[in-house]
Amino acid sequence: MASSQESYNKRDQEKKRLKKRLDKQQKIAERKANQQGGGLGNMIAYVDEYGQLTDTPPDPANRKKIDAESIEIGVPKREKIEVNPIKKGRVEFFNSSKGFGFIKETDTQEKYFVHVNNLLEEIKEGDIVTFELERGFKGMSAFNVKKV
Repeated sequence: MASSQESYNKRDQEKKRLKKRLDKQQKIAERKANQQGGGLGNMIAYVDEYGQLTDTPPDPANRKKIDAESIEIGVPKREKIEVNPIKKGRVEFFNSSKGFGFIKETDTQEKYFVHVNNLLEEIKEGDIVTFELERGFKGMSAFNVKKV
C-alpha cells in the first residue's frame, strides 16, 4: 500500500492559508460595519466671509454680486515715472592726491562715492555740485559732477 501524497506539513500550510483568508474577510466586514464616513456630505467644508473654515453652508441672503469683468488677472503694467536724473549735493570729502571723495545729497542726505575720472570740473570740500548716479562696483557712485 502506498502512503498519501499529502504530508502533514502541506496540510498544516493549507490550514494557515485558509485561516489568513478568513481573518482578512472578517476584518473587511468589521471595517464596513464600523464605518463612520457618511458620504460626501460629511467631507465638504465651507469658507465664511472672514476666511474661516466651517461645516455649515453660507447664507444665500448675504451673497454679494461681483462683476467678473472688474477682476484683473495678472500684474498691472507699471506706469513710467519720470525722475530727474540730475541730483544736487555738497562735497563732504575730497582727496585730490588720491583722486576720490564723497558727495552728500541735499534731499536724502545719502553719501555717494565720486572718482576724479567722473568730474567735469575740479571740486574741493564744501562745494555745491550737481551730479548723476550710476551703479558702481560697491554701490552707487556719482558721475558728470560739476559745480553749481
